[in-house]
Amino acid sequence: MFISVFDIFKIGIGPSSSHTMGPMVAAARFLSSLKAIEAAPKRIMVSLHGSLAFTGKGHATDRAVLLGLLGHEPATIDLDQAERDLEMLAETGRLSVPGLGSLSFDREADLVFDYGPPLEGHSNGMVCRAYDGHSRIVFEETYFSVGGGFVLTSGELAALAEGEPVREEIPVPYPFKTAKQMLAMGKEHGLTVSQMKRENELVRHPDKDLDEAVDAIWNAMNSCIERGLSQEGQLPGGLKVKRRARQIHEKLISEQGKNQPFEHKVMDWLAVYAMAVNEENAAGGRIVTAPTNGAAGVIPSTVRYYIDHCPDCSREGIRTFLLVAAAIGGLIKTNASISGAEVGCQGEVGSASAMAAAGLCAALGGTNEQVENAAEIALEHHLGMTCDPVGGLVQVPCIERNALGAVKAVTAASLALRGDGTHFVPLDSCIETMRQTGKDMTDKYKETSQGGLAVNVVEC
Repeated sequence: MFISVFDIFKIGIGPSSSHTMGPMVAAARFLSSLKAIEAAPKRIMVSLHGSLAFTGKGHATDRAVLLGLLGHEPATIDLDQAERDLEMLAETGRLSVPGLGSLSFDREADLVFDYGPPLEGHSNGMVCRAYDGHSRIVFEETYFSVGGGFVLTSGELAALAEGEPVREEIPVPYPFKTAKQMLAMGKEHGLTVSQMKRENELVRHPDKDLDEAVDAIWNAMNSCIERGLSQEGQLPGGLKVKRRARQIHEKLISEQGKNQPFEHKVMDWLAVYAMAVNEENAAGGRIVTAPTNGAAGVIPSTVRYYIDHCPDCSREGIRTFLLVAAAIGGLIKTNASISGAEVGCQGEVGSASAMAAAGLCAALGGTNEQVENAAEIALEHHLGMTCDPVGGLVQVPCIERNALGAVKAVTAASLALRGDGTHFVPLDSCIETMRQTGKDMTDKYKETSQGGLAVNVVEC
């Protein structure tokens, strides 16, 4: 299955692509399907299962479902209008849906957090039901939020498990599904990873100005950094976590030009940019999944490192960075997972770090072999990382974890560029190891907040 750069990098809202953007999309899909059948629904009910239940309140999943039912989409949502719509729903208990009329929806009774066993298939499960005026089910669908804002029905998930495409496949000129194939195609045709990814995108999006669209992705990422650096105060959710990015950034600026700066200060710049993004994410701000919201700070921070600290940086280099990062993200999603609820944080921050390392290596002129090596180094040193958010919030340890993911990405790219691309562990083997590790990892360490830091840190 070809995974586009626009599948990997989606513009939406925080705090979680799996728990916020995915459920919002699923709710909207349910209403769209409901309009296509001959029925007269009077009431809607939604139940959340697995990780969506256990950490849903901390991730604002309930709010996301409501916004989806109210007709909002992650990429285009007007947050002020969204708040007004939520207030109206709370007052009336009614959903006004074009084509379906007025439907009953009681937030307390019709939105259920089911803390029983997760649904079979994926830990991020959600069941939507429509009832007629006699409390009979007229339509029901099960959705799974599988990471990065991707949503599959139970039927689509089963088809995917059988190797069947969930959407019409458009042939692309360089259909690599593994890193080994990617390297072989590049060698055969004399093309870089970026060039092959670009040609594939142009087949899928022939009418889109690819450069302009990729530039828009970076502009949204950079805007998120800048907004995060301008904000202060406490993050929502009850943990009383304070925003730190603005204060750290102001100190870094005040220290510029001083004699004998620490050489490692560049890591502080990497960290502050990543933290700025993830503080915005935790506050429910406008985010670009990269490849998820919980890992959204790694790639923007590493791109800013490229712009601010690498000689001869260019707009074309940024485009190369993002195209290559998306290519690596597609390999990981195809052969393992980018979902913390499925494989732990190795699939989120680990994947983001691998993507950033590969992107930076490519932007700095690395060969295809060096790019693959950079991704492998970064991913290998995130293997086994659990997803254990305190209080179910994407704050602790997630914000700082993005900062360290960016540092690892730059280090991995640098190490790869110092070599000739030959190395011991292939990227494909590392991705498969991540998949197996995630499969063996107990559920309490996979975004359920039932283990790790989530149970060993006293909430204040």
